[in-house]
Formats: sequence, C-alpha cells, structure tokens
Amino acid sequence: MEKAALSFTAGAVLFQIQAGLPPTGVIPLLLVAMLPFLLRPSFGPALLSAGAAAGFGWAWLHAALTLSTALPGALEGEDVVIEGTIHSVPQVDGRRTRFEFASELLQHGSDRHPAPGIVRLNWYTERPDLRVGERWRLTVRLKRPRGFMNPGGFDYESWLFRHRIRATGYVRSGVDNRRLAAAAGYPVQSLRQSLGEAIDARLSAMPRAPLVKALAIGDRQGITGEQWEVLRRTGTTHLMAISGLHVGMVAALVFFLMRRLWGFWERGALALAAPRAAAVAAIAVAGCYAALAGFSVPTQRALVMVTVVTVAIALRRQVAARHVLATALLLVLLIDPLAVLDVGFWLSFGAVAAILYGMGGRPGARGIWWQWGRVQVVVALVLAPMLILFFQEAALLAPAANLLAVPLVGMVVVPLTLIGALLLGLELDISVWLLKGAAWLLEWLWIVLAWMAEALPAGWGVSAPPVWTLAAAAVGLLWLIAPRGWPARWIGAIWLLPMLLVKPEPPAVGELRLAVLDVGQGLSAVVETADRVLVYDTGPRFSASFDAGSAVVVPYLRARGIRRIDMLVIGHADSDHAGGLSAVLEAFPVDRLVSSAPSDLGVPSVPCRESEPWNWGSIGFEFLHPPGTEEGSRNDRSCVLRVSAPGGRLLLPGDIEAVSEEALVVRYGEVLNADLLVVPHHGSLTSSTVPFVEVVRPEFAVFSVGYANRHGFPRPEVAERYRAVGSRLVETAEGGALLFELREGFTPRLERYRESARRYWHAPP
Repeated sequence: MEKAALSFTAGAVLFQIQAGLPPTGVIPLLLVAMLPFLLRPSFGPALLSAGAAAGFGWAWLHAALTLSTALPGALEGEDVVIEGTIHSVPQVDGRRTRFEFASELLQHGSDRHPAPGIVRLNWYTERPDLRVGERWRLTVRLKRPRGFMNPGGFDYESWLFRHRIRATGYVRSGVDNRRLAAAAGYPVQSLRQSLGEAIDARLSAMPRAPLVKALAIGDRQGITGEQWEVLRRTGTTHLMAISGLHVGMVAALVFFLMRRLWGFWERGALALAAPRAAAVAAIAVAGCYAALAGFSVPTQRALVMVTVVTVAIALRRQVAARHVLATALLLVLLIDPLAVLDVGFWLSFGAVAAILYGMGGRPGARGIWWQWGRVQVVVALVLAPMLILFFQEAALLAPAANLLAVPLVGMVVVPLTLIGALLLGLELDISVWLLKGAAWLLEWLWIVLAWMAEALPAGWGVSAPPVWTLAAAAVGLLWLIAPRGWPARWIGAIWLLPMLLVKPEPPAVGELRLAVLDVGQGLSAVVETADRVLVYDTGPRFSASFDAGSAVVVPYLRARGIRRIDMLVIGHADSDHAGGLSAVLEAFPVDRLVSSAPSDLGVPSVPCRESEPWNWGSIGFEFLHPPGTEEGSRNDRSCVLRVSAPGGRLLLPGDIEAVSEEALVVRYGEVLNADLLVVPHHGSLTSSTVPFVEVVRPEFAVFSVGYANRHGFPRPEVAERYRAVGSRLVETAEGGALLFELREGFTPRLERYRESARRYWHAPP
C-alpha cells in the first residue's frame, strides 16, 4: 500500500509542474509504463511505474476537465447575464458580499454561450440577503482567472484552479437581477450559513467570537489581520479552523465515550457490540464535522484515517499506522488529485508522517508530557522546510505554543463549540453558555499567545530555498528525528544548514537589478545593487484587509533574502502607490523613507526634493523632480528618480503628467535618456507627451498596469508613441513581475515571471 500511495502521489505531483497540458502522444507512454504491472503485479518496480503513470494520468484527466470550461475571451469586461445557483456561503465584508455561483446559462445580448461553471462574484451595492442554494438571474461582468505573478507571492490563479473557479467578476446594479427560486439543496452549506449567523448574533460582543465561528464551521473570514499575525508568529494558525487534528480528537472522544456508555443500554448492546457501535458513532461525528469544514484536505485525511482505524478496532484487526496513512493518502488523491496543489495537503500529511516516524520505537516511560512535548518538537522540525518553501518563514515558538494550545483547543474548546452549535440548532439556551465558555477559554489562551508573539523571538525568515537544499534538509530531518538507537543523530542538523544559509545571488559589483512587481493597477519597483536595496512605491490597497505591500512586496523581498531596506521612496501618496506602505514598514527596518509630500503619508519622511545625489558603489542615484515648491497636482509632484549604472540607465517618474514632463525636458534635455523607463502614470493620456518620449527614448517602456483595468491603460495612443521611437513595450498585466538585469557591456536582460514560472493552469502571456 505504501509503495502504491507514494508512486501515485509522485505521478500527480509530476503532472503539476508541467508548463502546459501534455500532448496526447504521451498517453501511449503511460500505458507502456503500466504494462509491466499488468504482467507481473508482484514485481516492485512495476508497481512503482504503474502507480506513477496512474497518478499522472488521473491528474491529467481532472485538469483537462476543469480547463474545458472557460469564459470566452471576447466576453471579458462585457455585461453578460448568467443564471445559476449560489454555490457557497456568502461572505459579507463591509460593503461587499462575495460568493461562488454555479452558472448554468451565459447570455450576451441575444447570443448564448456555454456556461463557465463555478464563478466567483462580488456584489457591492444594493445587495439583498443572499442564501446558499438560491437560484438567481444576474447581470455581471466577468474575466478569466487572473492573479498577480511575483516571486515569493501567493499564486491566486492556482487557488482558483484548485477550487474549480473558472471566472471572477462582480454583479452589475440593475433591475434585471432577480431571485428565480428560494434556497433548495445544499443542506450542509445551508446549515453552515445558519450556524454562522446564529453565532455572530449571540457572541457579537465577545472579541474571540470569530475564532469560535472558525472552529464551529470553518469560516475564518472574521479573524482580523492582527489576530492572524499572532497566530502566524506562534505557529498556531492550524488551530483556528476545522483541522484534521480536531476531527481526530473529536472522533477519539466520541469513540471512547460511546464504547463506555453503550453497555448501559441492554437492548442496544445485544444488537450491536460496543466497539462497533462506538466505531459507527465516531465515523458519523467525524464525517459531520469534516462536512462543516467543506471537506478540506486535512479533514479528508483525518476522516479516512478515523474510518480505517475505528473499523479495524471494531473488527479486532491490527492495522499498522503507516498503512492507515498510506490509505488516506491514496484515497484523498483518488477523490481529487489536484489536492497536491494545497499547502494544507503537505502540512497535514507531513505532520502525521513526522509523528509516526519521529515517535517510532520510543516507549512512553518518561511520561505523557515528555512524549507530548517531543511530538511538538518533531512536528515543528519536519514542517519547517515546508513553511520556508511556501512562506519563507517558520515559527520558532510553535512547539511551546502548541504544547498548551493543542490540548486546550482540541479537547476542551472544540467539544464545547460543537455541542453548543448542535444545541444552538435546537434553540436551547444552554447552547449560548457553552459557546460563551469556549470564547472565554480562547480569550485566556489569547492572552498567552499574544504575550509570546510580542515578548519572545517569534521566528526566522530565510529566502526561497533552492530545491537541492530542501532535498538535503529532508535527509537531515530523517537522520535528526530517527528512532531510538540511530547513531550520531546530531549529524542531521548539518544537513539543514544549506536550507538556512544559501541565499539568492545579489547583483555583482557594478550591476543593477530592477523588479517591477505585478501589483495590479498601481506601482511597486525594487532596485538592487550589490549590497543595497531601494524600494520605489508599495502598490495599492484593495481593502481594509488586503494590500500589495503584504501580498506582493514583502513576499518578494523575503524570497530574495532581503532583510532591510536602505531607502524606501513613495513617489506620491495616492493609494495605488502608497497603499502597501504600512505592511512594508512593519515587516522590514527602513533606513531612510523619502516622499514627495511627507505631510500626506502620516509617517515621518524626508522630501525627495531635498535629497542630494548619492552613490552606492559605482551606481549613481538622483532625484530630478519635484522642485522646491508645493505647486501642481499630487501626480505632478511625484518623485522622479534617475539611476545610472555601468550597464545602463533607469528612470522612475511616478505619476508625473504633461506639465512636469515639459519642465523636465526643458531642464535636463537629453540627460533624461534611459534604457529602462517605468512609463509615467501607467500609460495615461495625461502623460507620456511626445517631447518627453522622444527625449527619453527608452529601450524598454515598462507599463505597470492591472489586467483588463477599467481605465484602459496603457492607452493605445501612448503605446504608439513609444513604438515610434523604437521602444520595446512590456506590461506587468501580461508578463507578471518584470525582472531586469543591467550589466556593463550587455543589453538589459528581461525575465517575464509569468513565462518563467508558468504552469498549465496559468493564463498565457
């Protein structure tokens, strides 16, 4: 079983690293790989080959079916009418309601098109009370799945694909939006929505109510950014959802209680033995609890393991723990081979595998607390490489925090929450007291977690590690936590060092690296020299809980191994340029903050007009604008930064418009000539005047714009001006992060991250 599960997983993983769907000519090769197994099933290599081929083919089938439903490109940004059913619990966030919609009809004018399947919609104004399972006819604007593409950043397109969401968009206001039928079907989702609303109503005054809601129905929307930060720093984020750990603990509790109590019912005991009755009850409760979480990967794994273990106990069969884990792994991937795209898949199975291996051969003679403490250390060690790979950070406090939090939450808070939620559905008053008791316990736990996050060193961050360092770390961990009797386990720590110490190569002395990040309709650029870093703008803020600083800029800098910013420039204080400032300042020490209008930022900064030219090695920096005056619009007072390196020149003009461009041309003339120009104001008609373009005459004209943005940037007339002077036009909307290297004696080298990091689910450039 273990060989079959591991080989099947390897095949599914191998498929996910493909840049495009394989040609159909690969199918005969898969059949050939399976043939030896059909001829000789007992031959080990044949099983491995067949398992890998089966995993690859099964993932291919699911991927092809998912990609077969797509929004026609011609309908992007157009008003279309869709009919279908609300597919998920609507999430209310301020003035926005977000929900998934299972579309069955798509109409544009009088033309009908194949429906794209699941679409993710936002409804901003005049939104009614939406219930999961309702049928609606809506006028919407849609676009194909699209997300930011940056090194170290979250792959939103992968997340959408993993959840089979084939378009995103928003509901247009109008009289054509109407409910076609009341809620029907979707019993689990309807229950989750009702329970969530009831918990909100009864615990509204308690600060930890969102945590109770997360534990009851898996809805983590109400958890604030500050709360997530505490959970992240203490390594306890897994606790604030319906995780596999909670499912397992609840199932175990139900099993032992039912086994103990079943014998008191004489008729029941005669009809069914206590172990079998307990197994049925444990599986049923585990299944219901997993359903409340939407059958996430960790809960699927836990449910399969609970089922296998309890059935084995009921049948008085001994089943090795590794067989149980392998069975769960294989069944989860048979249900959905795309589960390997989930971070939770790796963390969940990795944690269980770590416990089975790291605690093997270690009897509990030293007491339960020693054993429990060792479990936390083992899990933290094994998950650290995964956390570094996915997030470039691992929590040092995780073992200590989980030593207290896991038993309290899993064995006390979760049962109180579940029983309270159940009785809440029956409208019993005691339910409120149980839920409030859970919230009260979480409040006391939170005091401890917040203190740990604030007072103690929370974690370390490293750059995105090369693959070979992760392989070395895996060897080191197997050695380090090996079963008792393994010689010189300390040697394993040496194998961990490459993962912690190997960093991306900085530019060589005299070379320059520019990253124009993909932040949507806004701007953020990072300039690296051999030993210094300058960040120009921090991208837009999209909502109270989401900005480009935390989602794009900070992950990029961490992936590059950058730990401090020598200079942070905010060209001007508009939200699309300064929206991520707070997140960047919280994440990194900044030696010097410069802006065009310090009074607009709300934090101390130096006016860029007062900054003298300076050099970092052989690379010169100079602010050309604004002059020492407050005249002109905020856009026209943008900081204009000129960077001169042996390999070329770079011009970052922010959002300056025609007036400032004319002043720059008059004052500097040909000095403005640059190899790389981040085009002013994203390609607006108010900027990039003909004289300015002809003087700068860039080799690369870089447009930092959002995909299908409502402004139509870059405007065609502006793009044509740059083409007329021989510039190469590149856009972040099309290429993702645009990564340039300037080396003396060479033309600027460009890497489009959307191309270099492409996977088959990504939108093509």
